[in-house]
Amino acid sequence: MLRYMELIQNPRRFLALTGYTVDEFRALLSFFKVRFQAYVAHFTLEGKPRQNRTYSTYKNSTFPTMEDQLLFILNYMKTYPIQQTQAQLFGIQQSQANQWIHLLLPLVKQALADCGERPARKKEDMNLDEDNAGLFVHDGTERPINRPQDPQDQHLYYSGKQKKHTIKNDIVIDEPCTIRFVSETVEGKKNDKRLADESGYGVPKDSVLAQDAGFQGFHLEGVSILQPKKKPRGGELGYADKVRNRLISGIRVRIEHTIGSVKRYRIVKDKSRNWKPGFRDLVFEICCGLHNFRLNFRPWHYKPITYLNCLLKF
Repeated sequence: MLRYMELIQNPRRFLALTGYTVDEFRALLSFFKVRFQAYVAHFTLEGKPRQNRTYSTYKNSTFPTMEDQLLFILNYMKTYPIQQTQAQLFGIQQSQANQWIHLLLPLVKQALADCGERPARKKEDMNLDEDNAGLFVHDGTERPINRPQDPQDQHLYYSGKQKKHTIKNDIVIDEPCTIRFVSETVEGKKNDKRLADESGYGVPKDSVLAQDAGFQGFHLEGVSILQPKKKPRGGELGYADKVRNRLISGIRVRIEHTIGSVKRYRIVKDKSRNWKPGFRDLVFEICCGLHNFRLNFRPWHYKPITYLNCLLKF
C-alpha cells in the first residue's frame, strides 16, 4: 500500500511515482491543504452540502493525511492506471478511487491557480501589458482517444496527421518555457490555424510569436510572427531559407520540450479512457499547471537567442 511517510524514504521512487521531488510536493501541498480544508468545511466527500458534523480523519480513514490525498492524485495522473489498479495500490475499493479522483482533481486545479501557475484559458485572463513583451512560442498537441461509436464523431475526431482519433489543444509559452495559455480541448480533425483563430488568445504588443508552418496566415495585431518557409511545390528552398528555418527550429524546440514535460503525466499521453464531459480538458490544464509549478524549482536553461532581430528582417 502506498503511503506518503513510507514513500518519502525513497526520493527516486517518489519522483517516479508523482513527477515531483519531495520539496516540490511539499510546496504544492501548502496550497492544496487550503483548498481541501475549504471544500470539506462546506461539503461532504460526496459533494453534498455539509450540515452539522465537521470533517475529520482517523487512523482507519481512506487517506489519513492530506499528504496521502495529494500523493494519490499525483500518482494517478503520473501513471494513469485503471481505477481497479489505483484502488489496489492504496488499499481502497474501485468506487472509492473513482470518487476521490473526481473530488481531488478540481482542488489541485484551484491550488495551482492560487499559486499563480495555472495557465490562462481566455484572452482576458492573459497579462497583455506591453512591459511583458518578449518571445513567445505557439504550437498544438494531440492526445489519442478511443474510437468513438458514433460515425459522425468518428469523422470529427479522426486526425489525418496522426492517422488515429485524437483530441487537440493549442498552447503558448514564454521564453523561460512557462505555459501562458491553453486553448479549449477540441476534436482532432480541426487544423492548427483554425483552432488558433477560434482561441482568440493574445500576447503583448511588440512581442515575437514563433510558430510552425501549420499556422500560415495567422495574424495578431502589433505582434511579429516568425514562421519557417515552406518548400515550394516542385522546387527546393534556397540555402538562406534553409538556414533561417533551422534557426527558427532552434527557437521552437522549447515548446516541443514543454509539451514533452507536460506529457510526463501519462494521463495526457496515453489513450484517454474517460468520456466524462470536461474531464479531458481539466486534466490537460492541470498537467500544464504542474509543469509551470515545477519550473520554479527546476528551471530550464537555454542559450540566449541573439539572432532574433536578424530573423525578423530576413
